[in-house]
Amino acid sequence: MAFHTMTHIIKNGRTEVYICFKKMKTRKFTVAFRLMHFTIALCIVCLLITIFLRMNWMNKDQMAGIIDANLKTLNISLTQDQLVKMAKQIRKPMWDWHIYIGYVLIGLYSVRMILPFFRQMEFRNPFSITATLKEKIQAWIYILFYFFLGITLLTGLLIEVGPKSFKASLESVHELSLYYLIPFIVLHFGGVLLAELSTQKGIISKMVSG
Repeated sequence: MAFHTMTHIIKNGRTEVYICFKKMKTRKFTVAFRLMHFTIALCIVCLLITIFLRMNWMNKDQMAGIIDANLKTLNISLTQDQLVKMAKQIRKPMWDWHIYIGYVLIGLYSVRMILPFFRQMEFRNPFSITATLKEKIQAWIYILFYFFLGITLLTGLLIEVGPKSFKASLESVHELSLYYLIPFIVLHFGGVLLAELSTQKGIISKMVSG
């Protein structure tokens, strides 16, 4: 994409107009930037899938009901607590992946927070006087996203390695992650699509290929 400037020169009583074309500066995404961006995104999507499975198809109460119905055909009766415990054991391998991916995301998050100190993947300053209103809003959205993501990862880590007496409270805070993750994903995709169709054509291909 290019823009032009017009230069007027008076020559032999005539005004001649020279049009100079200059290439506009376009944003480049480094390999490190793209790798970090898509790896974090993949981890978040995988975590959301495990949460969806836990809340729906592999819900402990729903699975307990299925187990109970099948055991009754064999004239076997178990208490509700026993059925729920069995259901949790069945879904445990799936939920272990939630924990493993959480550890990976903690590592990626730590690297993401360190990179700006090396002038890589720097966060936009929402207080910059040169930033437009749109850029300030985008900056605040990303800052809030990473702030809440940090809380989610910290509470998740403490649930696994922290004192069991705080587990219930930590789980309550940890579960609130759905209330910012999904809205952020919608805003992110909407913003990228709007940019692609308006002022930043080709931004999607640049994020993929650089």
